[in-house]
Amino acid sequence: MNRRRFLASAASVIAASNTGVWSAPRDRLTHVLRGALVFDGTGAPPREVDVAIEGDRIAAVGSRLDAGNVPETNLRGFALAPGFIDIHGHTDLGLLVNPQAESKVRQGVTTEVTGQDGSSIGPWTDERHEEVQEGVRQRLGVDLPFGDIPGFFDWIDKHGAALNVASMVGQGTIRGYVVGPDDRQATDEEVRWMVDEVRAALSAGACGLSSGLEYTPGAFAGTDEITELAAVLAGTGLPYATHMRNEDDRVLAALEEALHIGRMAGVAVEISHLKAQGGRNWWKAAPLLELIDHANGSGLDVGFDVYPYIAYSTGLASLFPVGARDGGTDAFVERLQNDDVRTALEAPVRAKIDQLGGWGNVQISGTASEALSWAHGQRLGALAAERDEDPYALLVHLLVEDRGRSNMVGFGMSEENVERQLAHPLSIICSDGGARATYGPLADDVPHPRTFGAFPRVLGHYVREREIMPLEAAIHKMTALPARRLGLTDRGIIRPGAWADLVAFDPSAVADRATFENPHQYPAGIPHLWVNGVQVLSGGEQTGALPGRSVRPGR
Repeated sequence: MNRRRFLASAASVIAASNTGVWSAPRDRLTHVLRGALVFDGTGAPPREVDVAIEGDRIAAVGSRLDAGNVPETNLRGFALAPGFIDIHGHTDLGLLVNPQAESKVRQGVTTEVTGQDGSSIGPWTDERHEEVQEGVRQRLGVDLPFGDIPGFFDWIDKHGAALNVASMVGQGTIRGYVVGPDDRQATDEEVRWMVDEVRAALSAGACGLSSGLEYTPGAFAGTDEITELAAVLAGTGLPYATHMRNEDDRVLAALEEALHIGRMAGVAVEISHLKAQGGRNWWKAAPLLELIDHANGSGLDVGFDVYPYIAYSTGLASLFPVGARDGGTDAFVERLQNDDVRTALEAPVRAKIDQLGGWGNVQISGTASEALSWAHGQRLGALAAERDEDPYALLVHLLVEDRGRSNMVGFGMSEENVERQLAHPLSIICSDGGARATYGPLADDVPHPRTFGAFPRVLGHYVREREIMPLEAAIHKMTALPARRLGLTDRGIIRPGAWADLVAFDPSAVADRATFENPHQYPAGIPHLWVNGVQVLSGGEQTGALPGRSVRPGR
């Protein structure tokens, strides 16, 4: 939507709107937002109206609200929407060092769902807790004061954050806690124990069960085991969200497994960051959507989320077969140092690289070791050529020296498929990234630009420039749709009584600035943001307020 079309739309809305005066209980109102073109989150056409806030809730929505002498913000010429809900994010431990969550709130995000890809804040064994805590100390320079989801929620509610935080519980985390890091079948007793852990997490406020079946140890679970855990969700309406077992050559079979789990468990399914990865698999994007549509038509509640980029981000170790990672990080690194095993693993790794289109499609996004910072942001193929090394040998060197903790960006998807998935009526917009900043520990590495630009990229590039869907449809995918998916009552919508999570942006100027080469850039065109009625972003700058809280389904 360009400025001319936006203003023309606003003028027609003004002419048709009700201009009656509304009287509010003036002594209780805390803020009034005047004259914005309001998108309520439902997908309905916008209206130019005022929005009055009372504490942490929306008190009224109407034309020319007579609110008395309370603070006002003039939003004429701007769009006002519910704050965006990032249904698949990774902002959890980063809040310990920077609760401002800057790269998220500057995108318009007011609520993020963590605990994704099978990995959540606990439950952990004492050994695993100490391992995570040591990593946090090294990377962020702070202690880890909690070890489970209730502790994480309590910390958020006590210390605050710039955005609200919800969490799923991770199937991989639970398996690591009960079974350990080994590739073996769980015993009946262990399955019952894992089921109890899922039940306990839901009682504590988790908003679903996530799995990451390309990651260990969650990948070592069979379909029946996962189904038993997912069945705990039956009757809650909460989803089983899955990073499927495969997203490239076997992606269709992986989707069939996810749908089978949903049917057998009797629960909703959310496919995490849907994609058909690798050029030879791009044709599968259409059959994937057909399978999802057919499943919905047959009575299964299934949806998916997607981020607006042609590249994904993951651990560098994911280039190796899951079996190579059996037993945990130490066992994996030991295998890489064994000449015979390293040689045996070379063929499947090179096959994975061929599927991606070559070593040049792998970018090193970060390492845990500062001694390897020379690799940050470099394409593996070019870096190997510069160092006169074989790319596979360089890959092994990085993983051994970094103890398997390096990360990568892989350029594997097609633009046509990204547009098709974004525009599909069942898709929800996500970032699949954690909050970053342009300073401090969260400015390290060269992360995927989605951490800074996912939501404004949809609004600017895909809606305004590419026109793949109406603005109200895109906003629905960022607000009411994810809220309904997760049972987040009275969020993701603008109406009296709803939580006052709100974002104001300029539809003619909103845009992402982050690039793969220079990701640490905040977006344009998003000047104002309110979280639970408190202004977090004003004039494009953060106020320092930390009104965010833990969010649980139905509360």
